[in-house]
Amino acid sequence: MNDKAGIASKFIGTWRLASVEARRPNGEVAPTPARYGTKTVGYLMYDSTGHVAVQIMRPDRPKFAVNDIDKGTPEEVKAAWEGYSAYFGTYEINDAEGFVVHRVEGSSFPNYVGSEQKRFYELSGDTLVLKPPQRQVGNEQLNMRITWQRVK
Repeated sequence: MNDKAGIASKFIGTWRLASVEARRPNGEVAPTPARYGTKTVGYLMYDSTGHVAVQIMRPDRPKFAVNDIDKGTPEEVKAAWEGYSAYFGTYEINDAEGFVVHRVEGSSFPNYVGSEQKRFYELSGDTLVLKPPQRQVGNEQLNMRITWQRVK
């Protein structure tokens, strides 16, 4: 971790997902991407050794017909995959420019492994907002705001 004024101590802890919001470049609210659904749950954890872990899930994912993780049908596996996102690694905060970088070591999305995921942040008390780079969703570019509340 590389931060000058102890900002890392304000990140350290467990955060519960409060909301996921999508906006078009003009600021208009857009429908949240299907991956997140409307009642998404998740946790984000930063520790004092510089490690980060995040898990986000749609709680309405259908269960497999058979209670065996290795025997889902292709449709069941697809629905499970589309409703769950997780990664872990290390993090570094750049307080001067207002962003945190997550260096991904493992991820449910294989393309993230070995990548650096930059997130601009707003931190106020027990609320942390992470803003990933603009991304293509369907046929439009969206700006995401992922809001987390500190777990007490």
